[in-house]
This record gives sequence, structure tokens and C-alpha cells, in this order.
Amino acid sequence: MTSSPAPARRRALLRVAALAAAPLLGSAALPVRAADPDLSNVTLVLGDQAGGLRALADASRVLDGVPYRFRWANFQGAAPLFEAQRAGAIDLAPAGDLPVLTAALGDPALRIVATRVGSPASLGIVVQPDSPVRTVADLKGRTVVVSSARGSISQYQLYGALREHGLAPGDVDVRFVLPVDAFAAFEAKQIGIWATFDPYYGHVVRRGARIVRDGSGINSGLAFLTSPVDTLDDRSKRAALSDVLARLARAGQWALSHPVDYAAVYASLTRLPRDAAADIVRRAALAQRGVTGADIDVLQRVADRAAADAILPKRVDVASIAVRNLSAA
Repeated sequence: MTSSPAPARRRALLRVAALAAAPLLGSAALPVRAADPDLSNVTLVLGDQAGGLRALADASRVLDGVPYRFRWANFQGAAPLFEAQRAGAIDLAPAGDLPVLTAALGDPALRIVATRVGSPASLGIVVQPDSPVRTVADLKGRTVVVSSARGSISQYQLYGALREHGLAPGDVDVRFVLPVDAFAAFEAKQIGIWATFDPYYGHVVRRGARIVRDGSGINSGLAFLTSPVDTLDDRSKRAALSDVLARLARAGQWALSHPVDYAAVYASLTRLPRDAAADIVRRAALAQRGVTGADIDVLQRVADRAAADAILPKRVDVASIAVRNLSAA
């Protein structure tokens, strides 16, 4: 499904999906205790999706003065992000629940190192303003474009919504399109029905798209941070990663306490409209914690449901890929 460029709007979304490859930052300022490994030669590659994690870090300035080096690598969706992690190019990757499970099946070295809590209303099924589709039941026999790839949170949400109305996945024609391309095609009215997620979801809704069903009651609202075993097995990198996670947790607390300030910075960094940015950050997975037993249970239920729906080819044992105590040697 090809799309013609949608000049300024497409450029804006491409900027969101390209707050990327910054120069190396964070030389050395915070002292390292003698008992700690020397982190001055450590460089972490921090993966991101659509600039969200970097916007949070930049807005709160929590990575200023770290005793190691880092750079950002940004992607428009989870599928290319996890391809990079599987290739050993990423030390940390943020993603929703199902993309993490999908990636884990293809990457035995993937480990979950933190949980982020957001709102399941951060994704949904949208249609054109003049669409005859009013309810999920109206999707039967129609084409639904899902971003970004098979195994995405939007596919899980679509299947859950269909099930609520007694429909099966085979009752719709599902097509997978990466979100920046899908956004441009939706704006050009080349796509009529789109299952997608923030920031693309929030932006298109503010531009007039009508919501048929959001993820409330279907999706978990949890997101996760993952890291490869090679990073975790490197004592210095693991120490630096543990520090990054602690700082990102503080950044999330700051953003939750200062939503207006954070929305303004997020809008500035991503060049999204202020109203869309405010919607997106209000739903974002900002609260961060170490992986808990309850998180593992929730993610296991998602894994089992996805396997039953044939979204995943087989069951994932979540406990086996979760790191409960990153600071442990």
C-alpha cells in the first residue's frame, strides 16, 4: 500500500521518528566510588521509538554528567528496534508488551530489565472522519492496516476488539505498514481504517480521525525496557545500565509531577502540535520500576492470549527472560 508524501505533516512525523543518532554525550562528571567499576570507557547505545525516551531524558536532564558515554539510536517502531538489538547494536530498548514477547522468540539473548506503566488508551483503531464504520462490528469484511508489524500491540488490540464482537481475525483483511508510512497514507485517505499507537495515534486523532475503539480493557498498558545478555554480562556496562535505569525512573517521576512542563518540552523536541503532545504524554508509560512478580504474571497472560490467537507462534515463558534484580552481580 503506497503513499504519496504529505509534506509538512509527514516531515513532522519523520522528525518524531528521527530524534536519533545524537553525538556522544555525557562525558564524565559524577564521581565513581572506588569499589565501582571504572565506567569512563563505557559507551551505551540507548534505543528509542519515535523519540519518546530521549524526549523524557532531555526534558528532565537526568543524563547530564553521567560517568560514561552514550548515544541514542531511534526507530519508528518496535520491529526495526529489536532487529538492531538482536544484531548487538543496542544496549537498551523500550517497547510495549507484545513486541517484547515477539522479539524474545527470535532473540534468546533478550532480557527484560524494567517495567514502565502507562495507559492502554494510548493506542486504538481509527477511521476517516466520514467513514461508514461506527463500531468494531462494522470492520467485518474490510481491510485494517496495523502498525508497525506482526506481533505489535496494535495487532493484539485489534484481535481483542474483534473477539468482543464475536468476530475472528479472519473476518478482516489485516495489512501491516510501518507507522510513518501509514500516517502519510491515512492523511492522503489511502488508508481508511488504521490500528496504531502513540505518538501517531494521538497526532492523527487531533487531526480529525475518529476513534472506533481504544486499547482500554484489552491491552495491559505496560511497556518494558530490554537489554541483551552480552550487555548484562559485561560488568561495567551492567553498572552503567543500572545507573541509566535509575535516572530514567527519576525522569518519569519528574514528568508525572510536571505534566505541563513535560508536554511543552516534548512538543518542542518532537515538533508535534501542543494539543497532541499533551494527549500523548498524559497516556505515556512514564512510571518506571524494577520487574515485579505481578508484572511477570500480567505479561504471561498477554503471551498466552497471543499464542492462543496465533499472533505468537508459540508460548513464551516470561519468567525465564525477566531480570528481577539488575544490580545483582
